[in-house]
Amino acid sequence: MLNSIIMSTNRNILLVSKKLGLHEWQVENTIRLMDGGATIPFISRYRKEMTGSLDEVQLMNIKEEYDRLKELDSRKEAVIKSIEEQEKMTPELRKRIEAAVSMAELEDIYLPYRPKRRTRATIAKEKGLEPLAVIIMDQKESDPALKAEGFLTDDVPTVEDAIAGASDIIAEWVSEDEKARKQLRYLFEKEAVIYSKVIKGKEAEGIKFSDYYDWSEPLKKCPSHRLLAMRRGEEEGFLRLSLEPVEENALDMLKAIFIKGRNASSDIVSGATRDSWKRLLSSSMETEFRNVSKEKADVEAISVFAENLRQLLLGSPLGEKNVLAIDPGFRTGCKVVCLDRQGSFIHNETIYPHPPQNETALSVKKILNLVSAYKIEAIAIGNGTASRETEDFIKWVKFENEIQVFVVSEAGASIYSASKTAREEFPEYDVTVRGAISIGRRLMDPLAELVKIDPKSIGVGQYQHDVDQAKLQKSLDDVVMSCVNAVGVEVNTASKHLLTYVSGLGPQLAQNIIDYRTENGPFKARKELLKVKRMGEKAFEQSAGFLRIRNAGNPLDTSAVHPESYHVVEKMSKDIGCDVKELILDEKKRKEIVLERYVTPVTGLPTLKDIMDELSKPGRDPRSKIREFSFADVRTMEDLREGMVIPGIVTNITKFGAFVDIGIKQDGLVHISNMSKTYITDPSTVVKLHQQLMVRVLAVDIERRRIQLSMKDVDTKKP
Repeated sequence: MLNSIIMSTNRNILLVSKKLGLHEWQVENTIRLMDGGATIPFISRYRKEMTGSLDEVQLMNIKEEYDRLKELDSRKEAVIKSIEEQEKMTPELRKRIEAAVSMAELEDIYLPYRPKRRTRATIAKEKGLEPLAVIIMDQKESDPALKAEGFLTDDVPTVEDAIAGASDIIAEWVSEDEKARKQLRYLFEKEAVIYSKVIKGKEAEGIKFSDYYDWSEPLKKCPSHRLLAMRRGEEEGFLRLSLEPVEENALDMLKAIFIKGRNASSDIVSGATRDSWKRLLSSSMETEFRNVSKEKADVEAISVFAENLRQLLLGSPLGEKNVLAIDPGFRTGCKVVCLDRQGSFIHNETIYPHPPQNETALSVKKILNLVSAYKIEAIAIGNGTASRETEDFIKWVKFENEIQVFVVSEAGASIYSASKTAREEFPEYDVTVRGAISIGRRLMDPLAELVKIDPKSIGVGQYQHDVDQAKLQKSLDDVVMSCVNAVGVEVNTASKHLLTYVSGLGPQLAQNIIDYRTENGPFKARKELLKVKRMGEKAFEQSAGFLRIRNAGNPLDTSAVHPESYHVVEKMSKDIGCDVKELILDEKKRKEIVLERYVTPVTGLPTLKDIMDELSKPGRDPRSKIREFSFADVRTMEDLREGMVIPGIVTNITKFGAFVDIGIKQDGLVHISNMSKTYITDPSTVVKLHQQLMVRVLAVDIERRRIQLSMKDVDTKKP
């Protein structure tokens, strides 16, 4: 058994390395590290020598492909067991099963042996007609009707009944034939067309799917967003979809496989083959390719969502500044909160600068008092209802000092403010105050605040509710973990939610860190983390490099240098006659270091180069700096004119283009065809989430609430 597992593992490592174009040792070491509990961020950052400096994407590809092969191995075991229980296993059949490289190939092999409900073929076999089917299938008998007379019984009273039963058996054989299914699969891949028709009587009710009321295109060219849109229309009962190649091409392919002569038996086989296609194979293949195309569309949609989420989480932070945050509103007023430089909530109240109250003077006075009292350095305004009016009001106020003003996306803020997390943080305040706090904290550190919200509620991506939810959740969790560890976490101020995503921690250890911090005060050194309940050596190894301790006694505790490498830095500083702090502060001293002198079997040049890079900017936030932004003087769709060039902010990126906020309630769409003068296939190669840019108005459809924009012939970098 152990030898079998080892052989299977070695085979899978070889298959993964071939498919991904990697060395076997890279795959083997990666799998060994993961099996030992190492996370992808840790392996990517701190085990470069073992993987050949593979990045997170490559490591994830290894994991996914290896897991797929393990799942295939598990299914092979189940198939072998099932066939053995039927006492139908042969050495040749076992060899074919073990050699299968895909689930589809394996299931084709298993299909004739799969336990099935009673079919027309099984009923015919029960009537003793299988020998007749064998004779006819051989196509050497020129008078099958005469042969059929020998199979007449009370259950099979006529020759026609006998031949019909034999035909049912042949049709099932055709549908279960490996070669036939393989060739049909190739035909579907090459020629299948997806058809979409409106269900009669649903035209008015399903108007949002009107683009697909009479639609067809080759499946292989159908983009993921269109496929998911049509499937949603079908799910909601407005569209009827079908997926098939040209029927005659499929029949010609099948006949080429099964028709061996030109006699009466061949004619019966031909009819059975046609019946097999119409009754069994076409629906089976359509179901398979519906699933395959859905999986492919899911992968693309999840990839888009994941990349958008990554850009959102790594959005530019304002950093540690005293912030006044406003959740705007008309009738209910604007909720105002003040946060200190660490994001702690210190004050709140409500102002009514807009109709119907119009308490402009009093609102100005309150804002000025708050700015003065809490030494406010920046103002965050939510981008929901009354956002533009509130921004105008704030910019109209004359402050004594320069105050930066930012409009912040509210997407998902309402979800957070009503969540258990928000209630635990601020039990004595209502959802409006919590929402304003979240807006302010998003400005200071988008990553730290957005990790508290279900990514699916943030509103980036396409058709996120139509894709496989388990795969989506896993992908998004991986993105959050990647982003959190790429930035690093200040252990003395981080929330439980942020700590949860640190490599090697998870919810329980995150809570234990919070509890230790509460009982003992701030951590003074990374090694103190080992005193946290359940923080073992493995968890410390995985997490320590991503946890920062500001103003620690050892300056390396503020950096991304892993504690396991501290001795290397200490030896470097000792060799050139200084301490670690001097080495960090003095570039000339760092240039004296000859890295090759410190290479060991464990620590290679990749790690040494990372250490030197980190010493030059210890703990520096890798995210870009935030920029202020102002919309043009447009408030409604009616203010827009074709040809206008106005500033905007990218709010969402899909496979077909990018949505841009231009300062009115309806985002505009820059279709992929209007993003560049040159041909592009992926909008994310041209724009990034929250990018500030200039766009030209192409068309405004007020009735359908659609705005078409273009980036062509525009200086998009102007904002």
